[in-house]
Amino acid sequence: MTAPHPRSPWRVSVAPMMDWTDRHCRYFHRLLTRHTLLYTEMVTTGALLHGDVPRHLRFSNEEHPVALQLGGSEPADLAQCARLGEQWGYDEINLNCGCPSERVQRGAFGACLMAEPHLVADCVKAMVDVVAVPVTVKHRIGIDRDESYGFVRDFVGTVAEAGCYVFTVHARNAWLKGLSPKENREIPPLRYELAYRLKGDFPHLTIVVNGGITRTEQMQTHLQQVDGVMIGREAYHNPWCMADWDATFWPDDPPADGGMAISREQVEEALVAYMMTEARLHGTPWSHIARHMLGLRNGTPGARKWRQVWSDHRLKGLPATDVWARARAVLG
Repeated sequence: MTAPHPRSPWRVSVAPMMDWTDRHCRYFHRLLTRHTLLYTEMVTTGALLHGDVPRHLRFSNEEHPVALQLGGSEPADLAQCARLGEQWGYDEINLNCGCPSERVQRGAFGACLMAEPHLVADCVKAMVDVVAVPVTVKHRIGIDRDESYGFVRDFVGTVAEAGCYVFTVHARNAWLKGLSPKENREIPPLRYELAYRLKGDFPHLTIVVNGGITRTEQMQTHLQQVDGVMIGREAYHNPWCMADWDATFWPDDPPADGGMAISREQVEEALVAYMMTEARLHGTPWSHIARHMLGLRNGTPGARKWRQVWSDHRLKGLPATDVWARARAVLG
């Protein structure tokens, strides 16, 4: 199978992760990689239609390319929210058909939508009809104990007919009863071969594989079979792994500064500047931002003491620059 085009926007992405991939996290990740596609946390249609839209949709221009993930199952509501996402400047609208949490199930969306492919198709068509940006779907390979390939094949085929051309495949089943969301990320077995089969059966679609991918070598292996890879918790817990992604996956597009390698110190300095701006413009406490970078120095001397400084809530009253000075001091 031929390798995917290196300029595909879906070549490498960071997964939408609840309570983690907020706008501050995405800004931090963008300091490490210019090209990787970033996703918001899932935003429910109810939160946008009845809540604080700017709080949910505001983001920095530096975050591009950035996609909005929606959770919902009413075509008209999703269309309205997709239109909002496009108006706010998002590069893509993604529909969550993979989250297995009981709260999401009570809302009749997430992974349980895979049992209703025609409803998902209606949702996709409603969004495709009102926005010009891509409408994509993130889903599992099955629900509960049904491990037949035909289930996910028919789901993708039905939804594709509605105008979705990009599918991110979390290569595990979602067990809707008996497992927590955390267990659903670990216990159902990974079956990447089903994502590969989808690419073989639907060569005109963009197929992105997600689930259990932690190393650059694994990413390169998957890219021989599918169009893209999505990394989740590894990117959050070990963010420095992203520092070589641009050079590895977009080698034909060197940085404008001539290709100087970034350092952890430069990333931290840039994020502190962002903290100061956020505090001035929005009153954002530095701790809301610093929590996302606690893995930046994993495996380096002084990392534990450095994390303790940035996690010390007794320092909340200090400006971020003062906390930064203390963090540098413990590194020696």
